[in-house]
Amino acid sequence: MQTATFGGGCFWCTEAVFQTLNGVSQVTSGYMGGELKHPTYMEICNGDTGHAEVVQISFDEDIISFEELLLVFFKTHNATTLNRQGNDIGTQYRSVIFYENEDQHQKAKKIVDELTRDQVFDKPIVTEITAAKEFYEAEDYHQNYFNNNQGKPYCAFVIQPKLNKFAKDFKNKIRPELLE
Repeated sequence: MQTATFGGGCFWCTEAVFQTLNGVSQVTSGYMGGELKHPTYMEICNGDTGHAEVVQISFDEDIISFEELLLVFFKTHNATTLNRQGNDIGTQYRSVIFYENEDQHQKAKKIVDELTRDQVFDKPIVTEITAAKEFYEAEDYHQNYFNNNQGKPYCAFVIQPKLNKFAKDFKNKIRPELLE
């Protein structure tokens, strides 16, 4: 199994997307990128710990490649807004790829260069590409959030529409049991 760590705004949304992918065995919400040891959600919410809300993804590269995960990442959040995703504002919501090794580093840079060259976005990509730091798992109530809270308004009005759009664009990458 390989590991990828992405910050694309609220980890509830990001987690829900990556959990649907064939070849992904686990998605864990957490925090990375700051200096504070063992931060809590309340500490990172004010945006001054340096951490980003991230998901750490365990995946089988024989089924889904790191490059494919990167394409999903860029398709499912706004990589052109600095420290913001929708109504979520602050450095904890920044767009960031925390690479695990030099191969991931080069692949991330290549994808950003290609997306920029092909003018996929109307504005410049502001996604950070930086070496992974210590990962701190978020509190239990953040894990598997969408699946455990589908009746809550945020899930119904923010996450579910994102998943619906994602399913149309990436139907061939979704775990078969979710398509039934």
